[in-house]
Amino acid sequence: MTVKRLMLVASGGGHWVQLSRLSPAFEGHKTLYVTTMEGAEAPSGASPVAVVTDASRSHPALFALLFAQMIWIIAKYRPDVIVTTGAAPGLVAIQVGKVLGARTVWIDSLANSERMSLSGKLARRYADLWLTQWPHLVEKYPNLSSFGAVL
Repeated sequence: MTVKRLMLVASGGGHWVQLSRLSPAFEGHKTLYVTTMEGAEAPSGASPVAVVTDASRSHPALFALLFAQMIWIIAKYRPDVIVTTGAAPGLVAIQVGKVLGARTVWIDSLANSERMSLSGKLARRYADLWLTQWPHLVEKYPNLSSFGAVL
């Protein structure tokens, strides 16, 4: 197996929990976790964690700072693959990562059972693999895939 450099991105709360539950899938690779939670520890233990600003529709001015942080982190770390469970930091990460040559994976939150999240809809354009945890949503969105729920 070729060791890949993975960047794993999630906002706090449920997004972080879902990404944490995926951590066994990343074993054997070099991983950097990125989150909005100060003091967060990597689910896998020894991996580093970078903390970024949490931007949102209610705080749009923070997107400029978040973009600058992601550009710095991605340019420094040079991930082969970026995996995110959302929300805004994950969207920004796959946008920047795509431009800088990383493969990108978006996994929409389990909480969005009736439709894709706003970030998830926007992520479609940048994700090499665009996923939902709800199989019935695959019929509503072209190019959307589902391999089941994380939780």
